[in-house]
Amino acid sequence: MALPAHRLATMIAAREVSAAEVMAACLDRIERLNPKVNAVIAVQDREGLLKQAAAADAAVKAGAALGPLHGLPHAVKDLSPVAGLPFTMGSPLFKGQIAAADGLMVERLRRAGVIFIGKTNSPEFGLGSHTFNPVWGTTRNPWDLTRSAGGSTGGGAVALALDLVPLADGSDYGGSLRNPAGWNNVFGLRPSLGRVPNDSADDWLTSMGVAGPMARSVADLALLFSVQAGFDPRKPMMLEGSGEAFRAVTPEAMKGKRIGWAGDLGGAVPYEPGVLETCRKALARFEAMGAVVEDAVPDFPVEQAWQAFVKLRHWQQGGNLLALYQDPAKRALLKEAAVWEVEGGLALSAYAVNALSAVRSQWSRAVHNLFQRFDYWVMPTSQLFPFPADWVYPEAIAGQTMRTYHEWMKATCLVTLSGCPAVAVPAGFGPAGLPIGLQIAAPVHGEAACLAAAAAWEAASGDIVGRKPPLV
Repeated sequence: MALPAHRLATMIAAREVSAAEVMAACLDRIERLNPKVNAVIAVQDREGLLKQAAAADAAVKAGAALGPLHGLPHAVKDLSPVAGLPFTMGSPLFKGQIAAADGLMVERLRRAGVIFIGKTNSPEFGLGSHTFNPVWGTTRNPWDLTRSAGGSTGGGAVALALDLVPLADGSDYGGSLRNPAGWNNVFGLRPSLGRVPNDSADDWLTSMGVAGPMARSVADLALLFSVQAGFDPRKPMMLEGSGEAFRAVTPEAMKGKRIGWAGDLGGAVPYEPGVLETCRKALARFEAMGAVVEDAVPDFPVEQAWQAFVKLRHWQQGGNLLALYQDPAKRALLKEAAVWEVEGGLALSAYAVNALSAVRSQWSRAVHNLFQRFDYWVMPTSQLFPFPADWVYPEAIAGQTMRTYHEWMKATCLVTLSGCPAVAVPAGFGPAGLPIGLQIAAPVHGEAACLAAAAAWEAASGDIVGRKPPLV
């Protein structure tokens, strides 16, 4: 299971290894390691999964047309429906719910040939970058089992770090593919809006949340992204084109490239001691390749941008939960953050949302202006190292009180607000030996550039990327 996903898929197609052998190894590893971290949930019956793997092998033997992920075991983040599998979103309101049909992104995974073995754990409704919920429990960090795995794609990140699965899908609103990737020493890509189809009820007023890939290598990240991405006529705001264009990645020639270092955004974003130092030191690898790194802060008030993010999230996320909130019995079972989001949205008028969207546009223009001088914009994937798993969220960083359950993710949220794609790469380890990542943002629709920069980083960072958690 430690082999790269793209290599495993090639070997299955060439009959160098059977899908049944891969499945057995996957399930054995989950049985041995998953109880310690609680990353993969709702694991399906072993006998049934081995039968599906045998059918995948029969298709190879018969010369059938194969998808790019044919025969690979896969667990979908529990915010997306997979027909016949539990779909709880971490909420006690949906405990026991079985999905009747696949979501749009899951349809693509199924066509690509994966075998769905179960789900990966997520916070309730994906709210918060710390993976715990009352249905499945807490997912723990394999680098230190007393610490958070991050989130909301925490289950997927841990499953990758421990080689429980070859690939992991996820979603990202305020950093959910970036923070857990950084905290688990793997790669994650937040795409541009419209690149991957989502299951939102509204096709026209697009959420800032996106689906994307997570993987142990850039080649695997590109492989999964190539399956996820591409136009879908059922979603009219999607970008034209096929995802296949992203499959092949060539490392960026970094000589002469200009990298903007966000740092603490001019003092507007607090960081735990050691985070900025670890990440800025890591950028010396790009400098050694000939890149130039300079400080880069958008010419726009960070606090104004932050407040726009918070309130637009009230409107978007609260709107998804409003029907549950309006039922007093169901409201009593919602986590505090969910109630807070809904009530924040109820306080907004349509004109207020319009004004907030204008602020969002001003922020994105300010970030766009940075890219007139820089090829990439870089900052940490989180404002602190993995915190204790029994916390709900950090209440303060560097002596500064966190005003919301997600302010400790302000830096990633502000990249979200810009609309830019960003790739998370492993940056190294802090004073306590816990991992942190760098998020490398490119201009809007620049996913190919993100992947190319990540590939260059990976080639120069084998000593970081190759490190495995103590559990392994």
